[in-house]
Amino acid sequence: MTAKDQSPRRRASLELLRAEASDELAVLIHERLRGGEDPWEFMEDLPSVDELVVLTLRAENIAENGGLRPNRSRNYRVLRQIALEYPPLTRAVWRILGEDEPHRRWDASARLDVS
Repeated sequence: MTAKDQSPRRRASLELLRAEASDELAVLIHERLRGGEDPWEFMEDLPSVDELVVLTLRAENIAENGGLRPNRSRNYRVLRQIALEYPPLTRAVWRILGEDEPHRRWDASARLDVS
């Protein structure tokens, strides 16, 4: 291992993460529209840009942990750490942690392993 491999991984700026998430969301919307779906029916099901950023950061954390899906307590800690590292994402983190909208298919909390 070189000294370069041992250095801590730097995350992108929040502006860059939001820009990438916005692009990804635009692609998702475009694909669904091309598939003939009615935007009035699917737009509420899609995450916001900030929620998509949080879910991306969560996915990176899962990948760094060998791909093991977190249990509820670890998921809470991971999401809380994201809120601490990126304070502007706090609202999105709490929306994801909350149970106000369990119908949203992308919602990670609806599919957590209960172990």
